[in-house]
Amino acid sequence: MRCPHCQSASTTERSDRTAHGYRRFRCRECWRGFNERTGSELNRLQLPSDVVFLIVLWRLRLKPSLRDLAEILLLHGLVFSHEAVLDWEAKLAPLLTDALRQRRKGKIGRSWYVDETYLKVAGQWQYLYRAIDSDGNLVNVFLSPTRDQAAAEAFFRSAVEVTGIIPETITTDKHASYPPALEEVFDEDIEHRTSKYKNNHLEQDHRGVKGRTRPMRGFRSFTSASRSCRAHDEVRDFLRPAIHVPKVAALRDMIAIA
Repeated sequence: MRCPHCQSASTTERSDRTAHGYRRFRCRECWRGFNERTGSELNRLQLPSDVVFLIVLWRLRLKPSLRDLAEILLLHGLVFSHEAVLDWEAKLAPLLTDALRQRRKGKIGRSWYVDETYLKVAGQWQYLYRAIDSDGNLVNVFLSPTRDQAAAEAFFRSAVEVTGIIPETITTDKHASYPPALEEVFDEDIEHRTSKYKNNHLEQDHRGVKGRTRPMRGFRSFTSASRSCRAHDEVRDFLRPAIHVPKVAALRDMIAIA
């Protein structure tokens, strides 16, 4: 293992381990000691890495408060404050989001459904742009203080960068910002549909993030709101049951048999 301080490969493993069982090393160039978590976001944490990630996962996916999480783990003999959970979320949620986005890159359908919902941040209403494909898979999440062409363009550029996919069909509502934004971002011909009825399943999908953020009673900063919404939707999309829409031929066979 390379030394995180001087990047030297001349290191030796020590016979003892840390209190949480992680291997310890010493560099023969700078003579500094380090362990497996030194130099990472997990450095100097007072709990094992798997426990901290589990707490952050509960924080993102479920609805317990910060103090509820501290009390739940207190029953198992782990003592920490609710402020520590916020600190762990700020450090680990972006890492989790990036890893899940890399995992689903290139696997999204080419028919996108785009809509916005509202969140209160620091006492002000903000716009949360969200998109899913025809199978319900998450495309992108983007928080913006405005609902205009610039925000729509930023959302679509971010969606293409995250997914690595150029869509063929995009369904939105009839807001005036979408047509010029689509024309500006996509050079290829994109079929743009504006029917609120075709976006009904996305409207229902908003319940996930709204149900998670409502018990939090809003956010104090735009940064934390954007981070939490992205991480929540990525984890929710990763854990949701896979639902495969039957093909038309299979439906016809079922009807014929009936």
